[in-house]
Amino acid sequence: MSNQDIKAKETTKDSKYIQQHLANERTFLAWLRTAISIIGVGFLVTNLHFTMRATLSPLGDQLATIIGILSVGVGIVTIIVSAVAYVRKIEAINSQTFRPAVISMVLLGVFVIIISLIFGTYFFII
Repeated sequence: MSNQDIKAKETTKDSKYIQQHLANERTFLAWLRTAISIIGVGFLVTNLHFTMRATLSPLGDQLATIIGILSVGVGIVTIIVSAVAYVRKIEAINSQTFRPAVISMVLLGVFVIIISLIFGTYFFII
């Protein structure tokens, strides 16, 4: 056996928990898709609002702008939080000291609820 064959067969720390690492990657990608969706909804509402602008009120203008800004902000925060959680989970998986990220998930949930309430207010007003 050559030296290269021996190196190829060595088990790394990450390869011991390969299923957990792959699940961590899938979760990270799911959070990225969620962030893109949140941002997309903000753009959609804002674009639709300003397309129909002639029939809407100034308060509707302000709410549409707030929805757009909050959606982009929450999307960016979601990407940052998910990236940090992904990196932290890599080490937690390898050291078998995993702890769920309760605070970040609750905060993201609260942000989504706030945006949903603003959406509801927006659609009620227009």
